[in-house]
Amino acid sequence: MKLSKIRLTLHQKKKYRGIWFILPWFVGFLFLFFVPMINSLRYSFSTLKVNDTGFSVEPAGWSNFKIALFQDELYVRNLTESMVNMVINVPLIVIFSLFAAVLLNQKFKGRALSRAIFFLPVILASGVIAAVEAGDYAQAIIGNATQQSSGESSLFNNLDFAKLLTRSGVNHQIVEYFLGAVERIYQIITDSGVQILIFLAGLQSISGSLYEASKIEGATNYESFWKITFPMISPLILTNVIYSIIDSLLTSPTTKQIRDTAFKSFQFGLSASMAWIYFVVISIFLWIFTLLISRKVFYHD
Repeated sequence: MKLSKIRLTLHQKKKYRGIWFILPWFVGFLFLFFVPMINSLRYSFSTLKVNDTGFSVEPAGWSNFKIALFQDELYVRNLTESMVNMVINVPLIVIFSLFAAVLLNQKFKGRALSRAIFFLPVILASGVIAAVEAGDYAQAIIGNATQQSSGESSLFNNLDFAKLLTRSGVNHQIVEYFLGAVERIYQIITDSGVQILIFLAGLQSISGSLYEASKIEGATNYESFWKITFPMISPLILTNVIYSIIDSLLTSPTTKQIRDTAFKSFQFGLSASMAWIYFVVISIFLWIFTLLISRKVFYHD
């Protein structure tokens, strides 16, 4: 007697494909990260002392968390600075990435070279450029340039663009935000390579028949973007926002302080408590951004 094949619905097939997709990550997390994460949580409530035989763990309760939040003079300030920079930089990175991806998706000569140029900072960031940025060289150059500038205003405060926005009645805080975007242009371009690649993949997956039908109906390019392009790639906007948040926080001042506390001051328990506070704060921000953006995401079946 032959067994009949089980027929799965389209929804079930997608569900099982999703399970197979995350299975390698889950296996890696279970065997490589789960045990260190539990040990880190245990160390955050303990005091680690290095001795001749290795190290000893002594219970410390919530003392490490109290030191990090109420006694350490830098941690709360660095944590606040990291969150503020994340809130400012992530929207700029996502908007620039989407704008650049739309331009690079057009047909023109040298398109492949242009795409490579925009992705080049991602490759360079893993080599000498990253070492220079991680050191004090870039900060010294910027500090020297700041000292040479006249007055308290930077060069960009005198741009005609800023004057035009101010005279047009634009709020002063919005003008400062745009000027800050101009000053952060190097960082924005450097951190946008992967996001541009993701947006490009999403744009190329949109069926051309949708744009042909819109042209027949008399839609302009502006209307096609907001009615077709933007809704179709809205899931990738959520993906890039989450990726940009995590990527921007990996090199934040808080991350550097956590690393220095563990491997320079050898306060492993305090470092673990700082890391867990940081993890909770990042999780809250990710949950808020995901909740706000997911309401506007359009999933095309």
